[in-house]
Amino acid sequence: MPNVVLMLADNVGWGDIGVYGGGEIRGMPTPRIDSIAASGLQFTQFLVEPGCTPSRAALMTGRYSCRSGLGTIIIGGTPNTLQDREVTMAELFKSHGYATGMAGKWHLGSEEQSWPTRQGFDEYHVGVIETSDGSLYRGYMERAGIPEEEIKAVAPKIYESEPDGTLKAVREYTVEYRHQVEGDIAKASVEYIRRHANGPKPFFLYIGWTHTHYPNVTPPEFTGKSSHAYGDAIMELDHRTGQVLDALRGSGIENDTIVIWLSDNSATPTGSPLAYRGGNNGPFRGELGDALEGSLRVPGMIRWPGRIQPRKSNEMVSIHDFFPTLANIIGAELPGDRIYDGVDQSAFFLGQQATSNREHLITFVNNDLAAVRWRNFRMYPKPFGRSFSNPSHEGGLGIRVLNNELPDLFNIEADPREEINITADNAWVFRHYLRIIAEYRKSLEQEPNPPGVSLTDLEVGR
Repeated sequence: MPNVVLMLADNVGWGDIGVYGGGEIRGMPTPRIDSIAASGLQFTQFLVEPGCTPSRAALMTGRYSCRSGLGTIIIGGTPNTLQDREVTMAELFKSHGYATGMAGKWHLGSEEQSWPTRQGFDEYHVGVIETSDGSLYRGYMERAGIPEEEIKAVAPKIYESEPDGTLKAVREYTVEYRHQVEGDIAKASVEYIRRHANGPKPFFLYIGWTHTHYPNVTPPEFTGKSSHAYGDAIMELDHRTGQVLDALRGSGIENDTIVIWLSDNSATPTGSPLAYRGGNNGPFRGELGDALEGSLRVPGMIRWPGRIQPRKSNEMVSIHDFFPTLANIIGAELPGDRIYDGVDQSAFFLGQQATSNREHLITFVNNDLAAVRWRNFRMYPKPFGRSFSNPSHEGGLGIRVLNNELPDLFNIEADPREEINITADNAWVFRHYLRIIAEYRKSLEQEPNPPGVSLTDLEVGR
């Protein structure tokens, strides 16, 4: 059985990576990431969910994030967390005889039931349990006069796992440490590969990179490598990716290992602090937090030497699909007691068929159906717009409005920036829109979604 190394970047947009039109042309070359695409299958229509937590939940479970109550980005102190009853990708691999390890960003909850080591991973290193903007909290709290005891209690930490799976905080996740965290994640990943390369079991290694989530700060050897901080972070991310690839080659297991490289969601060209901007979502409108094409279409690629022929494909693939696909590749059966939204793409990946098995994708904001993609059409029951701030924002700080009865409809191939509403001339598409929604609603009769966590709909007094 093949080893599997799955690398998930954080907030890297379509227009950031060389093979997607970024890289060298933006003064931040990405030769090592590009090499994965050149030697494997590059997806030009790879779709995710609107934020860090939702996409990570979808990847780990093969299900829409709202099915696990994780449809919003987890903020420390809120009750949404990955439940013990969910079956993760790591548990799937472990049940089929794999050694399982993780390094880096998790962001699926800090309760013990949610820890990677309680969700199928044998070990967890350089553990970023929450999000990287948490590294800024200390400074903000100090300026607000918060007592040191309270700051220490809530400031994010970096964790390492004990032999029994217990997580131990080894340092605070500060902006100062953020300069070196990516290098530490790469080092832990390389060490894991070397320890397990010739072991008795195949291994599954999940690497949660932290670039390019703000604050985009880098160690001295990468600071100033490009003309802006975001470019420095991209170039470090590319280098760290290369260290992992070199470890596979140096250990003699490159041809026996599936390498997957994905971004969890789009860049935040307007939604991040000004000092850390620079991400680009290519020709598409939208950014992290909304359900527009630019929020959901991101870089994605898979390599398996000798088994996956190098090529580029615009067939639709979603982040949910890796769970059932990898299950089929390693010969594991999916648990039959729950609904999966991912589809098995193994025949498409391995070149046994030319087309993807996916034709549509629903996108949610929390538990609210926010968009439906069917073939080259995207439909919105409530259109997304900019918030009325200065400067105005899209993404998670944008707004949604209620239309007069008819959804907005766009042809993504003809109009990638979704500027021309074609509802009037293409209302025939809505029969598919209604069918897809009806199938999803039918699934809720078997397995209702748990309540989502909202910081705007608090149901006070109900």
